[in-house]
Amino acid sequence: MRAVGVDPVHGTRETYRALLSAMSQPGTVESTPEPADYAVVVTLVDHEVGCWTDDDGLRSDLADQGRLDAVDQSEAAVVHARHHENVAVEDCRRGSLVEPSDGATVVYQVDALAEGAAADLTTVGLTGPGVDGTAALSVALPATELEAIAAAQSDYPRGVDAVFASDDAVAAIPRSVTMESLEVA
Repeated sequence: MRAVGVDPVHGTRETYRALLSAMSQPGTVESTPEPADYAVVVTLVDHEVGCWTDDDGLRSDLADQGRLDAVDQSEAAVVHARHHENVAVEDCRRGSLVEPSDGATVVYQVDALAEGAAADLTTVGLTGPGVDGTAALSVALPATELEAIAAAQSDYPRGVDAVFASDDAVAAIPRSVTMESLEVA
């Protein structure tokens, strides 16, 4: 029972550990099975987790395995975007003061990401829990999308958790972290 080529035992376990590390140390890049965005979604989603994706193949594979509770983007616990233009992060669930964990996890498939500043990528500075001082993360997304994520995270503890996936790597910016733009490619 492989969903989109991800081993349901070893692949999801490796991805889960990578996500834990990336979420607890914002700005770090961790290795996962390829493709990383599929590995993250397969790890996080089952029939009890509302999911929205703009990927018809992934949606079909998850539905065929009875693991998909397809919902609108604004109601999804996990939002998967192969194309960032298809996601309105400002409309994603942000949880409540009583249950901030009800906020969405938004998984972006990106062409590249890197720790620190990188040419041709948008670099943001991160401060907060899990960050020793300030960390930099570079992501192949437009600055406007990262600004939209920062706005969606500006009402802590409410907000969204952002996961960026590229090839065999993931990075995360949890809602507890403050993000500021350092450089725009």
